Amino acid sequence: MPELRLNLITKEWVIISTARAKRPEELKSRQRKRAHSEYSATCPFCPGNEAKTPGEIFRISDGDKWKIRLIPNKFAALNRDAESKRFNDGLKHVMSGFGVHDVLIESRQHNTTTALLPPEHVAEIIRAYKTRFVELHADHKIGHVIIFKNHGEGAGTSIEHPHSQIIGTPVTPFQIRRRIEESISFFDISGECLVCRIMAEERNDGIRIVHETEHFIAFIPYAALSAFHTWIFPKRHSGSFSEITEEEIRDLALNLKTVLSKLYYGLNDPDFNYVVRSNRPRDAGSAFFHWYISIVPRISTAAGFEMGSGMFINPALPEESAQFLRSVEIPSL
Repeated sequence: MPELRLNLITKEWVIISTARAKRPEELKSRQRKRAHSEYSATCPFCPGNEAKTPGEIFRISDGDKWKIRLIPNKFAALNRDAESKRFNDGLKHVMSGFGVHDVLIESRQHNTTTALLPPEHVAEIIRAYKTRFVELHADHKIGHVIIFKNHGEGAGTSIEHPHSQIIGTPVTPFQIRRRIEESISFFDISGECLVCRIMAEERNDGIRIVHETEHFIAFIPYAALSAFHTWIFPKRHSGSFSEITEEEIRDLALNLKTVLSKLYYGLNDPDFNYVVRSNRPRDAGSAFFHWYISIVPRISTAAGFEMGSGMFINPALPEESAQFLRSVEIPSL
């Protein structure tokens, strides 16, 4: 029989569809055509093509060569030079397009991905995230900063070269405000952080855990919104990604790489998105909010029911998906 499960963090009901359920191995993506060359003459992110991008904000170097570059997005969704203004005309509310939109070029190599990078290189990427996250939040006109990665055409990327993006908006998006409000509500009722409570119960159950390291735990939530939807929670309570320590950065790099490697080798390198969900640095001491990373493989497609109801249909049992990923053998890290 199908089940409806409530995702306590998103407050969304999910249909775990036993009628549509597939074995995890049946959800592997079709083998994609990946670039074979480490360099593409037409790729603006490849070394030697730096003039094709806006001037870099900063770089992380390896000797006399760059290893990681942060640049403004050439086709930015928001404009850093715009004046931050708000206008109201009756029920019509509008703001100027102020904001920041950056691209983090993650590697010199055109045909790689996070799953194939050394853990220390992944740690460098996370350090760059933290640096820019703190820098952008230092601007009082920035209301929220989101760090995300789109991998593959089905996840919304248009350039194959490994990269992620950082956007600072002048407002706090409704989804973020809603999750903060739900966290406050749970804390007011229970006196506990919702994420800490979920993490304790998942560790106690054990059946949905994918990978655990010293400082982080990765698992498929009880009411996963889609197949192989995975969360990575920091074990130490913290309201903001800005508070991640150097030891935790190295540990997160290993955890994130491992999870993405299991998806890469177990599901034939599926398209995916990941996002760092975090409050502002000045809210790091919040007792009710807890930052985390959400990874969403693009294996199934939302359709009319999801659009019309706001509910999701997950064709994979979270417990079986987690067991499958735990069993995936990956080459030595």
